[in-house]
Amino acid sequence: MISPVILLSETGKLSGILLFICTLISIIITNTPFGESYVRFFHKEIGAGFITKSIEHWVNDGLMVIFFFLVGLEIKRELLKGELSNIKTALLPVFSAVGGIVFPALIFLLFTSGTEYTRGWAIPAATDIAFSLGILSILGDKVPFSLKIFLTALAIIDDLMAIIIIALFYTAYLNVIYLYYGLFVFAILVILNRLKFRYLNVYFILGIFLWFFILKSGVHATIAGVMLAFTIPLNSIKKLEHILHKPVSYIILPIFALVNTAIPINMEIIQGLISPLSLGIIFGLFLGKAIGITGFSYLADKLKIGKIPDHIKLKQIIAIGFIAGIGFTMSIFISNLSFSNSLIINESKLAVLLGSLLSAVTGYIIFNNIKNNSNTNKNIKN
Repeated sequence: MISPVILLSETGKLSGILLFICTLISIIITNTPFGESYVRFFHKEIGAGFITKSIEHWVNDGLMVIFFFLVGLEIKRELLKGELSNIKTALLPVFSAVGGIVFPALIFLLFTSGTEYTRGWAIPAATDIAFSLGILSILGDKVPFSLKIFLTALAIIDDLMAIIIIALFYTAYLNVIYLYYGLFVFAILVILNRLKFRYLNVYFILGIFLWFFILKSGVHATIAGVMLAFTIPLNSIKKLEHILHKPVSYIILPIFALVNTAIPINMEIIQGLISPLSLGIIFGLFLGKAIGITGFSYLADKLKIGKIPDHIKLKQIIAIGFIAGIGFTMSIFISNLSFSNSLIINESKLAVLLGSLLSAVTGYIIFNNIKNNSNTNKNIKN
């Protein structure tokens, strides 16, 4: 069976291109005479009785649960059997991920302190794992496999922290009764896991109830996907990951991009790119990630908390830091949770796209430069 890291890289390469195309299509359509109808379509409500939501909400609160379920599976596998199962091996990406969350948040707050935008502090703290690994996959053998492992572990820890942040800071209200129902279902799932119950259909049926109760409780529904993933038997995880990677990469995330990047480009939103909100997001992703990840990796190595492999250069860690600044999916997701004003949401989404693009291009250029320099050195020796 293909390595999960290789699978992520390969699906990331193609899904990254597809996400870019869907984003471009969405922005172009939004800024044509059909734009108003396009946006209105996603606001159309569908459902029945007690659970009626707009198409946009069904995508963000429904389809994206499957994305978070996949993320949860990856986190559990890495913690139990992967790169994060060994404390010494895990400490470097753990420390790096902390730096990659703290510094973007600090830079964002530096720009937005004293404004209404501070609630969005977590927007630049996220890393899009598939997009980031997709860039590394495009670079091919210019990136050592150990660095892909490092970025995978770092991004998974980043996702885990983002999930915790969403649960703690982006819960609008709390219905305790539904929360208790959800926790009761979760307890049943945990017991089934402990009893080594292997019929996955039962887990999925209970997972639907868990999703409904978490949704109604006020805690963001996507958390249910992670909770369910943590109860799935370990021996079924790799199989589920392989089943879900392509549907998530080629269907769910492109739909998410189409729905969530319907950004009208006008003078108001262009002028908004120099607002504290936009600058905080752009520089948080572009510089905060690189500074935080590189600085904390170097510090962990010097303090002997973690170890940078001998064959890895500091410049490669810097490049990884920039590539981890591709926030895209998770950053756009948190933008939706942070604000209710559509203009502010659109400004933040456009800033996410620009910050992610700057990060991707810079990381790509640095890796190319490292390769070119090594080739030049070889030629000189010959």
